[in-house]
Amino acid sequence: MAFLNVISLEEALKVIDSFPLKANVEKIGIENALGRMLAEDIKSPINVPPFDRATVDGYAVRSEDTWMAGESNPIRLRVIGEINAGDTPEITLKQGESAYISTGAPLPEGADAVIQFEDVDREGEEVIIYRPAYPGLGVMKAGTDIPRGKTLLKRGTRLTFKDTALLSAVGIAEVPVFRKPRVAVISTGNEVVLPGTELRYGQIYDINGRAIADAVRELGGEAVFLGIARDDRESLKALIERGIECCDVVILSGGASGGIRDLTSSIIEELGEVKVHGIAIQPGKPTIIGLIAGKPVFGLPGYPTSCLTNFTLLVAPLIRKLLGQEYTHTTVNKRLAHKVFSVKGRRQFLPVRIEGEKAVPILKGSGAVTSFVEADGFIEVPENVEILEENEEVKVILFG
Repeated sequence: MAFLNVISLEEALKVIDSFPLKANVEKIGIENALGRMLAEDIKSPINVPPFDRATVDGYAVRSEDTWMAGESNPIRLRVIGEINAGDTPEITLKQGESAYISTGAPLPEGADAVIQFEDVDREGEEVIIYRPAYPGLGVMKAGTDIPRGKTLLKRGTRLTFKDTALLSAVGIAEVPVFRKPRVAVISTGNEVVLPGTELRYGQIYDINGRAIADAVRELGGEAVFLGIARDDRESLKALIERGIECCDVVILSGGASGGIRDLTSSIIEELGEVKVHGIAIQPGKPTIIGLIAGKPVFGLPGYPTSCLTNFTLLVAPLIRKLLGQEYTHTTVNKRLAHKVFSVKGRRQFLPVRIEGEKAVPILKGSGAVTSFVEADGFIEVPENVEILEENEEVKVILFG
């Protein structure tokens, strides 16, 4: 079957962006929130600390009672109680009084300073003070660490262990996050077998299933690997239908090229609609994009480098959209290690590896496993360019 309507990459991205999908929000426990994307700004519901507390072990005092203290004129204050961390103080300091207090304990009413015990002497029920204290000495005031209402984390933050610790510090037990899009991953081909299976002559191990599934997870989605569809209509249709039933997006690799390209497009047409049947890029021209029951189905090329390049260009933006994210490729500017020849009129994406400040083109062909494994990303060669010169500055679009 010839390609029905080869369109530009930009047109294909517009088609994908028009799909009736949106980011969904769910609330989950903080214990499961690591790595998830926040769906709302989070503000602190409390002051941290929630009370004025001691930062040292020592004696809580009214600072004005100590202002005349000196080495030659020590001040004696009566000790009327003891306050430990976790206590609720039931005493109020009056003139001439103090209380022993431990680090982290709340200040009693009337106190505004804590003098550490190394700087005083204790005689019976009195503490002897040799230098004046000022208001706030040895004290952390309520809300000085985190004030109530402060924005702690912004929408779109991918939560780290530091973020979950911060949320715990203000007592947040549940957080609103974007629901992980579920992505069905299907490999295709009679020659493809799973790792761990005995390899017979003419067979190859599946690399795309693992690569796509983990690329989805790396973006923040949930990958569901459905297995390998053989080159027959029943096998392929059954897995596509299963993917539509259980997931938000379906990705096939190998189903857009070779002998089952016709099967893929005809099954999508039977169950839904083919939206894109060929993109004017190399590698990746035989890419198929369809819509079944409102869910996107991508048929990506079978060669690993072609497959992951097109995943990065076409599928990754959609997954990020479903996670409430604006998608931008991570790029770095490098100098081309050697001259590259292209075919005028063909928009090419060429895999490269990065060595220092150089981008080294990988010219083994997209069918070589090492082309993909060695590549850090790829560069674009515009359709009106036949030669990129050695040392020319290029923008490398990074994988991942």
